Amino acid sequence: MALIPMAVVSAPAQAAATKRYVALGDSYAAGVGTDPSDANDPCRRSPRSYPRTWAAAHASTYTLTDVTCSGATIADVRARQLSALNDSTALVTITVGGNDGGFRSTVTNCLTGSDALCSVSTQLGSYYATHQLVDDLVGLYAEVKRRAPHAAIVVLGYPRLVALSGSCGVDVSLAKRKALNSNADAMAQGIGTATSRQGIYFVDMTPVFNGHEACGSSAWINGVNPARLDDTFHPNAAGHKAYSDILTIVTDWHAAA
Repeated sequence: MALIPMAVVSAPAQAAATKRYVALGDSYAAGVGTDPSDANDPCRRSPRSYPRTWAAAHASTYTLTDVTCSGATIADVRARQLSALNDSTALVTITVGGNDGGFRSTVTNCLTGSDALCSVSTQLGSYYATHQLVDDLVGLYAEVKRRAPHAAIVVLGYPRLVALSGSCGVDVSLAKRKALNSNADAMAQGIGTATSRQGIYFVDMTPVFNGHEACGSSAWINGVNPARLDDTFHPNAAGHKAYSDILTIVTDWHAAA
C-alpha cells in the first residue's frame, strides 16, 4: 500500500498561526478540476482547492495540514488521513462519500451509455447514498470527533452536477441530466442525515451552486474535456472559491457563537 504524502501549508513566519486546520477528503477537497495541480503529488492536490484557498485567506491564524487525496473513499480517509488529527486540531473539513457511491462509474455510464443505463446507475447510487452511506459516514464522523475532540468539524457536500440546458462538450440528454442531479440530491440527503446523527455542521452545496452547474453559462463545475477526463464534473477554481467563501461564513458564525 502506497503511503499518501501529507502536505502542510504554513502561515508566513511573521504571522505564526495559532490554530491547526486539517482537511480530509477526496478529489472534491483536493482540488481536481482546478488548474494547476501538483504534477508530483499522486493525490493531485491543487493550490486552488477550497482548503488551501481558505487557509491562505486565514494564514494569520491557521496552519493547514492537507491530507485530501483524489480517489479517496471513506475507508481511505479512515486508514490514511485520520492520523493527521490530534488534540490540538482546531478545525476539520471533510468532503467524502462520492467515490463510495460510484461517482466515476455513474458518470461514465451516463456520458457513454443509454438513458436507461444512466437511470439504473444513478438509482443504485441514490439507494446507497440514503442507506449504507449514512452508516459509513456516522462511523467516520465519530472517529473524527474522537481524534480531534476540540475541533470545529465542518462537512461540505457535493453540488448538483449539471445544468438542465447548455453544452457539456458531448451530448447529455435531459433525462441523464435529471438522473445525475437526482443522484446528487440523494448524496446530499445521506450526508445530511449522517451529520445530523453526529451533531456535526453540514454545508449543503446545492443552493450555493444553484445556477452554476456544469454546462451552464456561468459554470463553477467542469464539463467534459476529452483531454482532461478526470476533471469532468469537478469544481473549477470559481467553484472552489465558492466552497471557501461558504466555509468562511460557517467558521465566522461558529467563532461568534
